[in-house]
Amino acid sequence: MQRRQLLRGIAASATLQALLGGNAAAAGLKAIGQAEAFDYALLKGRARALAAKAYQAPRSTLPKAIDSLDWDRHQAIRFRPDHALWGDDELRFRAQFFHLGLFFKSPVRIHELVDGRARELAYDAEMFDYGKSGVQGSQLPSDLGFAGFRLNFHTDLERDISAFLGASYFRAVGGDWQYGLSARGLAIDTGLPRPEEFPNFVAFWLEKPARQSSSITVYALLDSPSIAGAYRFVITPGDTQVMDIDAALYPRKPIERLGIAPLTSMFQYGENDRRVANDWRPEVHDSDGLQMWTGSGEWIWRPLTNPATLRFNAYQDENPRGFGLLQRDRDFNHYQDDGVFYDKRPCVWVEPKSGWGAGSLQLVEIPTADETFDNIVALWNPARQPQAGEELLFAYRLYWGAQPPARPPLARCVATRTGLGGVIGQPRKYFSWRFAVDFAGGDLSLIGPKAKVEAVVSASRGRVEITSARPLASVSGFRAMFDVVPPAGTEPIDLRVYLRCDGQSLSETWLYQWSPPPAAERKLG
Repeated sequence: MQRRQLLRGIAASATLQALLGGNAAAAGLKAIGQAEAFDYALLKGRARALAAKAYQAPRSTLPKAIDSLDWDRHQAIRFRPDHALWGDDELRFRAQFFHLGLFFKSPVRIHELVDGRARELAYDAEMFDYGKSGVQGSQLPSDLGFAGFRLNFHTDLERDISAFLGASYFRAVGGDWQYGLSARGLAIDTGLPRPEEFPNFVAFWLEKPARQSSSITVYALLDSPSIAGAYRFVITPGDTQVMDIDAALYPRKPIERLGIAPLTSMFQYGENDRRVANDWRPEVHDSDGLQMWTGSGEWIWRPLTNPATLRFNAYQDENPRGFGLLQRDRDFNHYQDDGVFYDKRPCVWVEPKSGWGAGSLQLVEIPTADETFDNIVALWNPARQPQAGEELLFAYRLYWGAQPPARPPLARCVATRTGLGGVIGQPRKYFSWRFAVDFAGGDLSLIGPKAKVEAVVSASRGRVEITSARPLASVSGFRAMFDVVPPAGTEPIDLRVYLRCDGQSLSETWLYQWSPPPAAERKLG
């Protein structure tokens, strides 16, 4: 899937200002229709009623001048900051809007919510600078609509803190002010042998924050052929940006694979997987691993890969404590990218706020040869399939920043490397593959020179040999190393490793899935 990225009008009458609470109208913004009562309960009722009706696809026909835009011409269209919502108010937040075109062909309705009453905001070509796009704003229809919106915070009004754009995608930044992976409102049938269904946020309500408030509330209505839903986001910027999310979902029909709190990222290649590493940069990825904190308290680290064919893994759990796609490696020298700064890409951690019951954390890895395509999806899939007419409630918190809020008390995996196995200096008599897994932190600093630290290794297939665990001064930790001798065939092999000393676990659990090469490609040197 391709990666992602009001307002001005006539002065209002005193009557219109009263209806709008003296906000959108006072700022010179156009509004549509009368103000209506609105709150989350009403939005849930609207979503339930929507789900009871047959699905109607959103309008996706654009004027030729917009529909024909390529990437560069679409990027040339800029929102005018002086038309931002709340730009004339002394608030800590402002909202700006994205123009339709390119990948974003279906308009979303955007409302301002003030004192429990909401009114839809109208598109106006005067809100945009069309620059070198070749588009004449004056020739566009007055009801064109918006593609999405972004939020600015008073500490830096030049840069976004978050953006909602495309299907149910949204992104945010932490203290490094760097976009990276995306979250979604919902995922449906991801990783199945048929096209995935992408629900859309079809309408938003932006609640005007109090003057000194450092949080803003956004509501969204979600719709798709299989389901409708109501969402509430309470967004708090910071060095780690926090989003408190409530979701109420109403299926139209049974759903085979429902994805809650889905995260979408990119992994092209890294130190552990160099299958397509033909670029001058040492590593290219938004995230390097999936972190899991299970309901039983186990901490698991699963490095990401770029497989040759689609790879799907499901990790069974009950009431997970958290999970996330992380960019643990934050050393610029490991990327050497001074344009998009992969070393600064945020981690995103999902924290359920109530018990989610039985299910599985699912990881989908899709082959990619291009860093502009997201190929990694992580989501929670409830064990019980949703049925038509039900109400499903989920509450969770997203953390966007350099480090997740919850970290293993044990040593963490800080690097995974792989390569041809065997003993250096001795002829190889058979094919094997070497794994070197570095751990640091936790109680490893307490390990004395005579303590017996062992790497506990298991493999679903094949034979494990030449296993060792030895101190690694460069990370003040230990390196677990072992070879896997695969059997015939290319069926994936699941690997599991952790460090232990005198029966005590010293590290989180490292999981990996390795696909051995075909017999004809198993070179010995």
